[in-house]
Amino acid sequence: MTELEELAGLNVIIDKVVYMPHLEAPEERPYPFVYFITIENQSDRAVTIKGRKWVVTDAEGRRIVVEGDGVVGKFPRIEPGKHFSYNSYHVIGSDSVAEGAFIGVTDEDTPVFTRIPKFKMRVPQ
Repeated sequence: MTELEELAGLNVIIDKVVYMPHLEAPEERPYPFVYFITIENQSDRAVTIKGRKWVVTDAEGRRIVVEGDGVVGKFPRIEPGKHFSYNSYHVIGSDSVAEGAFIGVTDEDTPVFTRIPKFKMRVPQ
């Protein structure tokens, strides 16, 4: 198996995080937060995003790990100097922190990743 390489120049920007109480959420995690993200490619290689991994840690230290293929049902190919923006959401039960990574592949089939910076979701009082 080929080891993942962190690709310098492939960056994730958390554009904003917004509490959206009208969105559907389960009873045990009733607070939905929409996050807006941009993946920008300042490297010299095109990258196709193949998957993502999220780790959401709540105030009590409990973790939820979410992994999946693509990003919002897509497998965006991001050329050098270009970006891909999207939004999605997490549902939480108490103040939480989210972080993770996007996994991709270059046109030369080199597996790469970039980290998703931590961001906080605070339950409104």
